[in-house]
Amino acid sequence: MKVSDFEFHLPGSLIAIRPVVPRDSSRLLVLHRDGSLDHRRFRDLAEYLGSGDLLLLNNTKVFPARLEGKKETGGKIDFLLVREIGAGVWEVLARERYTGLVSISEKLSARMNGGKTVEFQTAGYPVFEAGSEDMYDLARGNRAFPEVLWEYGMMPLPPYIKRKPDSADKASYQTVYAEALGSIAAPTAGLHFTRELLEELKEKGVVVRYLTLHVGTGTFRPVRAAEVKDHLMDSERFELNRSLIETIEKTKHSGKRVVSVGTTTSRAIEGFFSGMYKRLGPETDQSICGSTDIFIYPGYDFKVVDSLVTNFHLPASTPLMLASALCGRKNLLMAYEQAVSMGYRFFSYGDAMLIL
Repeated sequence: MKVSDFEFHLPGSLIAIRPVVPRDSSRLLVLHRDGSLDHRRFRDLAEYLGSGDLLLLNNTKVFPARLEGKKETGGKIDFLLVREIGAGVWEVLARERYTGLVSISEKLSARMNGGKTVEFQTAGYPVFEAGSEDMYDLARGNRAFPEVLWEYGMMPLPPYIKRKPDSADKASYQTVYAEALGSIAAPTAGLHFTRELLEELKEKGVVVRYLTLHVGTGTFRPVRAAEVKDHLMDSERFELNRSLIETIEKTKHSGKRVVSVGTTTSRAIEGFFSGMYKRLGPETDQSICGSTDIFIYPGYDFKVVDSLVTNFHLPASTPLMLASALCGRKNLLMAYEQAVSMGYRFFSYGDAMLIL
């Protein structure tokens, strides 16, 4: 199977630059397994879920990982924090190989090393404790430095959103149930939910549960291989509660559906149940931490996920391939063709799909 099999034409005018308000007023394209389509609004989601169905969401929280500063030479530079690799030392993504001091604010400056790492220098604001392996410690370490980030950092909007992030994105590029700080990209299928819609689903008897998968740099990385099978996914860290495993097994045994919200949620739960993960850290009675590089594309046998809430994805991207694995490539591309012809909004701030 070739990567080019997942290409489709998308007019640039359909790439959403801002989200709709309220969140659940976005359009919802419902794709049935027989290829038939319904055109609804996201607020109608409850009509497609029943009592006993399990709605599974990713509660990761995006932090303002994009920083902009001034070089010693006077020019501007911006960079994206990826992960902390030491006490106040972060791996970064930058467009240029700059070495030198970067002034971000009166309270925050950083020394960049070749555009690959930065070492923060704060004015009275302690940085993290040493020894963290990844962004999980952003939530567990000293709170002072994260507070500076929230003040001066920008949300890491995807590069296809051709504008500079602003203060509104700190709320809109975040799910209403975000809790576990550590992502540099939002689990965008969840952006459509409101607290009111979640309560409506619960009142109907839908079981709403959460897991955590922190989204890293792999979300920005295009597929370079010509053959789908030759692509390698980045490993991503997840955490899930042991009681969730029991809930999933109970749901499946009762004949009810597991409805996954987003490809990140799907990768985490399928990685665990398929055994395609690596344990991280000590085991506890409450939760399991692991990392998975599972790559889901057509031919994959889903162990857990029955239905999927997802956004409209980039051509030839791994999330598109995951969605295709659930409903079939031809069905999905036919639905995308309809969505384009009817002016649906695409990508992170765009409209949603429900694959039943």
